[in-house]
Amino acid sequence: MNYRWKMITAKLAMQIALLCFVVFLAFPLVWMLSTSLKPSPEIYSRVPTSIPKEPTLANYRVAFGQQDLLTGISNSFKIGVFSTIAVLILTVPAAYALVRYKTALNKSVMAWVLVSQLFPSILIIIPLFVVLRNLALTNSHVGITLVYTVWSVPFVLWMLRSYVMSIPIELEEAAYIDGANRTQVLTRVVFPLLIPGIVASGLFAFVSAWNEFFFALVLLKTPRLTTLPVYLSRFTGSEGMTRLGPLAASCLVATIPTLVVFTFLQKGLVSGLMSGAVKQ
Repeated sequence: MNYRWKMITAKLAMQIALLCFVVFLAFPLVWMLSTSLKPSPEIYSRVPTSIPKEPTLANYRVAFGQQDLLTGISNSFKIGVFSTIAVLILTVPAAYALVRYKTALNKSVMAWVLVSQLFPSILIIIPLFVVLRNLALTNSHVGITLVYTVWSVPFVLWMLRSYVMSIPIELEEAAYIDGANRTQVLTRVVFPLLIPGIVASGLFAFVSAWNEFFFALVLLKTPRLTTLPVYLSRFTGSEGMTRLGPLAASCLVATIPTLVVFTFLQKGLVSGLMSGAVKQ
């Protein structure tokens, strides 16, 4: 009876801790939703309120009308998707080659990958701008996509390398013994087991491109080409006065695409764990 009571208490404490954690994560979204529905006098009131007394959609009309928020969302989503695809195309075979093919250059490559993460973006923006200008790629989505791709490749390569190292080489050797060729081993054994790593790395690359502000601010000058973070910065006036209502509405809308991407791709984090060589 004492053991059963301890188990019930432990489960109850776990559920309470989980509930507190969910509330902690959801609070910014709930507060942002509440702020987006408040009129300006209520937002700047000395007594904060969690539920709007006079809900209004004026902040959303400002966000979609005056700032053309949908254009920024479309630009960021397009750039994020294409840069993520480019990053994965480059890093998946590179990570596999670095792990499976032992050469004298492997350590040098991984050392350079780590060193490249030490350079701040402010340090490389001038030479990067000069290179893109010489290639006629400034103020274009192609140029900013290339920048995000190059910026994300080192970290994504490091992540995927760890996933490849976790795949036992014996699985590939067994497939070769069963008569599989290199292509079959990669497509039926290695790739399915790499799906969790590919999804996690792709999410990192997408979110990195989605949230990036500095490169987009410097390299994109035409308003219709700017990304979502640059659009959000326009809610801060020249004197530092922030329009909190439209900003909250815009941030809430900007959060939806990333939530949708995570919802659809989170299944990939689990789908590859029990698939691959064991099922083939």
